[in-house]
Amino acid sequence: MDMAVDMAIDAAPNGDASAAAPAVAAAHTSTARLAQIAESLKLEHQLVRVPLEHLKKTIRSNYRLAEREFTAVLNSVAEASGSSDSRSMDETLTRLSSLVTRLQGLKRKLEEGGKVENVQVQRCRARLEHLGSVADADKLDDWKDARLNRILVDYLLRMSYYDSAKNLAETADIQELADIDVFFEAKRVIESLRNKDLAPALVWCAENKPRLKKSKSKLEFQLRLQEFIELVRANEHMKAIFYARRYLAPWAATNMKEMQRVVTTLAFRHNTECSIYKVLFEPTQWDYLVEQFKQEFCRLFGMTNEPLLNIYLQAGLTALKTPLCYKEACSKEDPLSQEGFRKLAEPLPFSKLHHSKLVCYISKKPMDHENPPLVLPNGHVYSTKALEEMSRQNDGRITCPRTGEVCNFTELVKAFIS
Repeated sequence: MDMAVDMAIDAAPNGDASAAAPAVAAAHTSTARLAQIAESLKLEHQLVRVPLEHLKKTIRSNYRLAEREFTAVLNSVAEASGSSDSRSMDETLTRLSSLVTRLQGLKRKLEEGGKVENVQVQRCRARLEHLGSVADADKLDDWKDARLNRILVDYLLRMSYYDSAKNLAETADIQELADIDVFFEAKRVIESLRNKDLAPALVWCAENKPRLKKSKSKLEFQLRLQEFIELVRANEHMKAIFYARRYLAPWAATNMKEMQRVVTTLAFRHNTECSIYKVLFEPTQWDYLVEQFKQEFCRLFGMTNEPLLNIYLQAGLTALKTPLCYKEACSKEDPLSQEGFRKLAEPLPFSKLHHSKLVCYISKKPMDHENPPLVLPNGHVYSTKALEEMSRQNDGRITCPRTGEVCNFTELVKAFIS
């Protein structure tokens, strides 16, 4: 960049560096904008990761389907070729005909799977092109609008407002940039858990078992425990015992204490008053399972646990949060004067300001040695430039914008900050 600046100065006519000033300013502006873009792109990990993980899942699913079907067909062919009895010839032909039909069905399924893969590949490509377009200054405003809509769609999906999210994505024309189909996959499981149905969640765990095992997830174990509790609640004690032997015993090596606690409910029953076991029969256990599933689902697709909207807002609130924000003297203009923002900023640390800044209530500009603060007789402080402007417009009179009190400019006292 320094070389570019030097070349611009040398190219000025008659060695006049002033003619190169616009070029220098443009170069610095471009550098600052590119630096800002680079920082923004660091937050777009999820945008690319989610469709990629979805594509990988589809490919694995299609591969397992093909492998399973081909293995079954080859085994059937081997059995048919090994039969030399002429009486079984008709049976052999019938079996081969069924194999042909099965292969045709497999071909159709693979073609459908291929179409799904192509759609997901196109989605990955569209998102990469979207990220690449941010370097185009003419499209930067459109890119920012699309990012805002993406953040809002993400928030609506996480809050289970699926229809609203879909409508917003269609209106903003960002269907390929939104993960609506991914969240709709989770919707079925979440709704079933809220209706106290474990089957869809267990199927989801079976489909993603290798990856869940790799991440040492306990979601399937928690679901199995809840299914055991429901058998105890229904007084199906023998079924609960058989269930524990089949589905809970494999987890004993790593989760013995939790398993023992749940199995003990056979003795305490569902109407127990013992707090240790009573809590296992509470409806809140289902809410816990919903949250567990959401966390595992997000981890599986490389998503953040928190909505992107919360993350962006907390990033800004971190710079604004000070002890004064939680006092009665907090200005109404401060976002943290609102309860919603205070709750969002609750886990955040206070902003560390090494140098305090005084901002004029009237002009919203800093008060420093070039624009020193002046104190009114009532104790309120404003900047010199703002009060001088007010004095010129009102024949030397100053009206306090907070209290309405009127005084002369000559009554003001200069404040000194140490």
